[in-house]
Amino acid sequence: MIELSEISKAEAARYMGIRTVPDMQTAKLLDKWEMIVRNRLRPAYVYREVDMEFTAEGIRLDGLDVPLTGRSISKLLNGCKRAVVLAATVSSEADRLIRETSVTDMAATLAVDALCSAAIEQVCDKAELEIFGDMPEEQRTYRFSPGYGDLPLELQLNLLTYLNAQRRIGLSCTESYLLTPTKSVTAIIGIKTVRE
Repeated sequence: MIELSEISKAEAARYMGIRTVPDMQTAKLLDKWEMIVRNRLRPAYVYREVDMEFTAEGIRLDGLDVPLTGRSISKLLNGCKRAVVLAATVSSEADRLIRETSVTDMAATLAVDALCSAAIEQVCDKAELEIFGDMPEEQRTYRFSPGYGDLPLELQLNLLTYLNAQRRIGLSCTESYLLTPTKSVTAIIGIKTVRE
């Protein structure tokens, strides 16, 4: 199980559209809500490590009934023989807290939303450390999600089914393939064996 450490307020500020050091009012707002957000969220993730192969239809992951298509994912996974399929969420508590603050305080809503976005990135980073901690002889690509580049967003549903994410961590998607809870991620990470 993942536990959140302090959520990066600098990253949260970037999600708020602030490219420089936040002003004092914004910094106070993020300070006020960071611990509340951290205490409310229930992060979780699931993953599956699988063999993969390049085919004429696209990249086939062992056990996934549809291929990964598009130039972006092909370029990313070039040279990989295996991949990790990851799904992570900070729980429906993020959506609930965003809704609660939106009733009375739009500035707080913006801060909470940004902190939750920074929190899911932290969860994914920690998940990667746990997953790949047992594989010191290998290197990995960066995370690549459906909807990035030309990897179809429709793949979202297939990945969630593949990981049984609804039952395991309460993660599903809408008819338009948006994740619910919203502060969630699905991703593919390629694994390359380091040559000696």
